[in-house]
Amino acid sequence: MLEVSGLRTGYGQMEVLRGVSLSISKGETVALLGANGVGKTTFNAVVSGLLKPWSGDIHIDGRPLAFGGTKAAIDAGIVLVPEGRHIFPNLSVRDNLWLGGYRRGRANRARNLDHVLATFPRLRERLSQQAGTMSGGEQQMLAIGRGMMSEPRLLILDEPSLGLSPLLVEEMFALIARLNAEGLTILLVEQNVHLTLEIAHRGFVMENGVITVSGTAQELLDNPELQRSYMGL
Repeated sequence: MLEVSGLRTGYGQMEVLRGVSLSISKGETVALLGANGVGKTTFNAVVSGLLKPWSGDIHIDGRPLAFGGTKAAIDAGIVLVPEGRHIFPNLSVRDNLWLGGYRRGRANRARNLDHVLATFPRLRERLSQQAGTMSGGEQQMLAIGRGMMSEPRLLILDEPSLGLSPLLVEEMFALIARLNAEGLTILLVEQNVHLTLEIAHRGFVMENGVITVSGTAQELLDNPELQRSYMGL
């Protein structure tokens, strides 16, 4: 579904991504792993249209995705749920979800809302509640639900477990696995390496703006260097 090759970009004169290449097939959950500051969020920003690439190619379903900002990415079905949730705290849960289908999926917003509320029953109980008054876990559900309202073909989740309690982290990963089992293609960017690789099909490890290790989730779990660097084993 997604093919990225030789991607380079940065901010000002500072290069962050230095020739990144990776692929995601339809129906996969693919993990993008690495320490803070190595370029994972920058990669997400380029693929989702927030940041212009300096060079390299992005293809979706074999067709080139020319940089056209977030509108072009959303129209192609690429939807980012950013780190930190970025919900609208003063709007109701319903309005937050409704805005998720403003551009893509607009004709099916009622049907998509039913699907989101079936996936997140707690949101149904809070439709009229201001989003900023909910717990961190509920806000993360809202952020993912808002992304689902855009009928994503590729859903990019950036640190979805950040700031959640251990119990909610387990619940969040179970939810992500369920979304993928329903057919949603997911790029999962996470610090929790072990739980991420338990639900991913394949993974890529980024260091200093380049991909240094890739393989199946099991291959990465069994990689001694990855165990020492990221799992403390």
